[in-house]
Amino acid sequence: MADQKLVTVIDYGMGNLRSVAKAAEHAADSNTRICISDKAEDILSADAIIFPGQGAAKACMKALNETNIIHALTQAAAEKPFLGICMGLQVLMTHSQENEGVDCLDILKGDVQKFDLSAHPELKMPHMGWNQIHQTIDHPLWHNIEQNSRFYFVHSYFVSPHDKQIIAGETTHGNRFTSAIAQNNLFAIQAHPEKSADAGIQLFKNLLNWNGQ
Repeated sequence: MADQKLVTVIDYGMGNLRSVAKAAEHAADSNTRICISDKAEDILSADAIIFPGQGAAKACMKALNETNIIHALTQAAAEKPFLGICMGLQVLMTHSQENEGVDCLDILKGDVQKFDLSAHPELKMPHMGWNQIHQTIDHPLWHNIEQNSRFYFVHSYFVSPHDKQIIAGETTHGNRFTSAIAQNNLFAIQAHPEKSADAGIQLFKNLLNWNGQ
């Protein structure tokens, strides 16, 4: 169909791609096609983008550089409905403390920092399992997701954006940290919506219905 909506899940070898694509397909209607691709043209021609990621920041940045899609990715992040997931949130920032320091994409000004749990010896690293996200702004991607819904997390680092107004959600693991950000057409979440049951499926559904405004 000529008017079929195309959603590209970006493949740079570092994401939980199959389960992300399956969750997006589960949320999609019959007029939406989900494709997994590492090609710039599939990123630039998509109506919406999902940018997943897992692993370490340095390996992610190396993979992105090797696949030659950073320009297309940066353009898509400025223009299209865009969802970053886990490492797909962290590498949007300016710099990460991981691996003794890694320069990231600098799409969002800010840093990625390691949890300091010295005051909370009862807590484990990584932060892993179900935890609540407190929505700090009203946003189309939170539509029909209850305040303080539980999402599934696996991470040892968290983002600290310079502009606190882009914080869209916060979570507590020892201290409160930013677990979702929103800026213009871009939304990114530290949790894994593809592993987060009904709330996660609703987030994908909201992305597929979002025009980026």
